[in-house]
Amino acid sequence: MTERFVIVGAALTGGTAAATLRNEGFEGSLTLIGSEPHLPYERPPLSKSFLRGETPFEDALVQSESFYGSNDIDLRLGQVASAVDTTRKVVSLEGGDQVPFDRLLLATGARNRRFPIPGLDLPGVHALRTVDEAEALRSEIAPGKRAVVVGMGFIGSEVTASLRQRGVEVTAVDGGTVPLERVMGPEVGAVLAGIHRDQGVELLFGDQLSALEGDGRVEKVLTREGRRLECDFAVVGVGVQPVTELASAAGIDVDNGILVDELCRTNVPSVYAAGDVANHQHPVFRRRIRTEHWQNARRQGRNAALNMLGKGVPYDEIHWFWSDQYEHNLQYAGFHTEWDEIVVRGSLEARSFLAFYVKDGIVQAVVAVDRGREVTRAIPLIRGRRPVDEKKLRDETIDLQALAGTGGT
Repeated sequence: MTERFVIVGAALTGGTAAATLRNEGFEGSLTLIGSEPHLPYERPPLSKSFLRGETPFEDALVQSESFYGSNDIDLRLGQVASAVDTTRKVVSLEGGDQVPFDRLLLATGARNRRFPIPGLDLPGVHALRTVDEAEALRSEIAPGKRAVVVGMGFIGSEVTASLRQRGVEVTAVDGGTVPLERVMGPEVGAVLAGIHRDQGVELLFGDQLSALEGDGRVEKVLTREGRRLECDFAVVGVGVQPVTELASAAGIDVDNGILVDELCRTNVPSVYAAGDVANHQHPVFRRRIRTEHWQNARRQGRNAALNMLGKGVPYDEIHWFWSDQYEHNLQYAGFHTEWDEIVVRGSLEARSFLAFYVKDGIVQAVVAVDRGREVTRAIPLIRGRRPVDEKKLRDETIDLQALAGTGGT
């Protein structure tokens, strides 16, 4: 009988997985189910070039519309999967249809966090996750308008930069002491804060959103410290959470995402997960990792597809991502949640550096500002997982790849 593969989640991970299956010679039935009405697309442009009106949506598509038709991929767009029966091997859709499967990939991604904040549903209050949300936010942009951005994580920082580049006056509110403090630490975060201040952004740290007010539309943002910030529109970006309800209800193990092994397999035979929703066992870092980045979504989608075909390929990518803010480029590779020391190669003051996050003498991750090419050279050092001589790590006369080749000593 013809094998039936089903993918739930039609964004970058799901679209990449579907394309990989066909490109690798899978000739069975292939169904791709997505809650959005759009073809699978990449999200990074939504906070950058697409938001600024510089690139069309079509540039973000994973594949052209004709690709799915010519490769006999059954697209179920604008349809929501309501249940997965792993015993009968059926995905139920909200409209009543049932889609049988022999192997299933869950690529349900993540959603924006929402909190019970008064006024959050007022017109003019925006989140940013989907292309429809990006279009709604883009329609607000005009020189001289006033915006309040709540949350200076990656999306908040990129949106802030894009708004300023389009002439919007921006006040940003964040609970930390600098942008991206939890991930990057105070030293690197201070550099990013300086970049935004130089562009005219008013940064309010150590404060949080308490309410939004307006007569039929948002007019003020209220903070816990008692500030009342007038605005024409607001953008609230306070993190995302993995979409796990479908998996959990089906008896699939969930803990900060869907738990998968290094082959993207869940605890249920023939069911896989990948992308933002997958909390995967990483063979290099020897721990579970869940990331929400473009590279991981694309490459893990491909890896899951290969393993659905029985190829047995461990997913051991060293995670990498980038962020463009104004004329500056930030790149990151590795994975870290804590560090003993940040070792800097280059100059924080000149805003041209690599910062290595070192734990127990081992480089866990690196972030670079305007030195992205060197991040690639640092990846073998991260993968090697060997103690490093911090003096040599700082020394710009020593090549990073050579340092990795000597075990970091």
